[in-house]
Amino acid sequence: MSDYEYLLSNINSLNGIGNKTSKLFKKKNINTIFDLLWSRPEGFIDRSKITKLNQLQIGKIQTVIVNVKKYNFPRKRNLPNRVFCDDETGNLDCVFFNSYEGYIKKILPIGSLVTISGKIGFYKNKYQITNPTHISSDKNAVKKIHSKYSLTDGLTEKKYNKIITEVLKKVPDLNEWHEKNICKIFDNISWKESVLELHKPQNIKKDGKFLRRLIFDEIFATLLINSKVRSNINKSKKKVKNFNEKVCIDNVINKIGFKLTNDQVKAINEINKDLKSNKKMFRLLQGDVGSGKTIVSLVTSLNVINSGYQVSFMAPTEILAKQHYTLAKKIFENDINIQLLTGKTEYKIKRTIIEDLKNNKIQMLIGTHSLFQEKIIYNNLGLVIIDEQHKFGVRQRKNLSDKGGKSCDVLVMSATPIPRTMVMTVFGDMDVSIIKEKPKNRKDIKTYSKVENNIKDVINFVKKEVGKNNQVFWVCPLIEESKKVDHQSSIERYKHLKKFFNNNVGLLHGSLSNDEKNEILNNFLNKKIKILVSTTVIEVGIDFPNANLIIIENANKFGLSQLHQLRGRVGRGSKESYCILIFKSTLSENAKKRIKILKNTNDGFEISEEDMKLRGYGDLLGFKQSGIPNFRLADPVLNEDLFLIAEKEIKRIKFGDENFSKYMQLLKLYDKADILSDLV
Repeated sequence: MSDYEYLLSNINSLNGIGNKTSKLFKKKNINTIFDLLWSRPEGFIDRSKITKLNQLQIGKIQTVIVNVKKYNFPRKRNLPNRVFCDDETGNLDCVFFNSYEGYIKKILPIGSLVTISGKIGFYKNKYQITNPTHISSDKNAVKKIHSKYSLTDGLTEKKYNKIITEVLKKVPDLNEWHEKNICKIFDNISWKESVLELHKPQNIKKDGKFLRRLIFDEIFATLLINSKVRSNINKSKKKVKNFNEKVCIDNVINKIGFKLTNDQVKAINEINKDLKSNKKMFRLLQGDVGSGKTIVSLVTSLNVINSGYQVSFMAPTEILAKQHYTLAKKIFENDINIQLLTGKTEYKIKRTIIEDLKNNKIQMLIGTHSLFQEKIIYNNLGLVIIDEQHKFGVRQRKNLSDKGGKSCDVLVMSATPIPRTMVMTVFGDMDVSIIKEKPKNRKDIKTYSKVENNIKDVINFVKKEVGKNNQVFWVCPLIEESKKVDHQSSIERYKHLKKFFNNNVGLLHGSLSNDEKNEILNNFLNKKIKILVSTTVIEVGIDFPNANLIIIENANKFGLSQLHQLRGRVGRGSKESYCILIFKSTLSENAKKRIKILKNTNDGFEISEEDMKLRGYGDLLGFKQSGIPNFRLADPVLNEDLFLIAEKEIKRIKFGDENFSKYMQLLKLYDKADILSDLV
């Protein structure tokens, strides 16, 4: 077995790891020996100091030297075995559950002087160590500083350390994959040296060259594969799409009744250039809340349809899909056959859609994930639009576009402004268009904060706005009262507001059926109700132009980007719009900072940068729940300089087979290489 194969071998190939232990490691996302090496210690345990029994501290891991005096082996089930020990200052019990008498007598013989280490407990006025982790007659075998790793139930510290110690002895010396200019940045420390330094207890909290070298490798592998994928995409030729740009834009502008912003025009021009090119388009359209991404996507759709192709437009929710469908029908009227397909579509209608789609009778299909079921076959798919699907990785995007073959372009839209380092990481295979400019009729939303004790003032303000025939969102974090979390629930707030506004109040939350949600949202859209009490289900993209006030309770419990998204549900018309953040009087410094940032700016990109600094990129885009692997060591905020170095180095690389081959080892280690075979 080669050095490289050893690193990629399964964790259960190691001595002492059977199926049971292997499953415990897999719970921690450790499947290979490389994964084990890549799991950085989270601290250290100092067993080097000997503590006298009269100086023990309950709850701490400590090391003692004691005399073994007496055994107590009860004959009753479920009672632990005890060994009574002492030193010149006091007494200590060693307590054993699920251990045989013979084993205990072997490791703790009567009259012996032994070194024991473990967590100190206290029971019936006596110190004790339950199931000691380290016992030896050789004090030097115990008196050590050990790295501390994240464990799971059933995986002990002693076992983990034994396994990692053996693995570290066998870490291979791999051939260097970086150029000399890169190695010099990290003082020429090798990959092997860096790994060994990573696991040393004395380096736990250090940010040395060894750590930066490993972080750089992780970043470099991610950006490199994205760049390679983009290079491969650019090599694949497609049929050029031909259309009259001016006619398409004019048709849409005439229907929407206002001019496009400069950013919208720029984005459309960038997309049109891609469409008319013989290279397949993979483009991310980023836009702040209310910047008009949907209009850009509809102009793009018309261009593609006029080229003789079909368009598939996927939204994350049924509600949003219906809204896109309604807008598209309004703009295109009867000129284009547009259909809606969701999980709720009746069987007969669905069957007709499938047949018409196959026979090229449908030019545009809007819907949810249903659009890409196996049964859905397009006649001539030329464009896939994915709305709010930033959690899709390169494989998923490729699978979606494969429905249309080589000539199918892909446009991904996100209303969550994404910091540059994150774009490099997640969308590195894509070109990017950005819309920051808001339509001229859009005003900045005035944001205020109120302590919950002043809720009467908020209700009085709501009365004024309702009196002007305006509509109000009232957002609460929970559906019902919780004893564990002191948040005002949506149900309780709904009941409270009905006392003031009678039947002008509606309630929306995630536990309702889709039909119930749609009925409530339609009632709100048609102004049958003036106040909509809701959980965060309103966060994504729904457009209610008459709503000009949003109240967010327990605002300190939300992330900045989420607050910005929620705030963006208002201010979609020409009216003055407001956002009121309600919070408790006692706030953390972080919470105060978030609220201050939101009050001072309406710029989603600035807010997103600050949010990532406060919460980390995994929380910001929800990667932790998405299945897209997070970085283990790298941080797009703290390690921005390494991102820029990696980006610059990759631009210099030529992707010929010979030049690229030396990086394959790196890509395979970081679980990136298999992407190439999938995507080429």
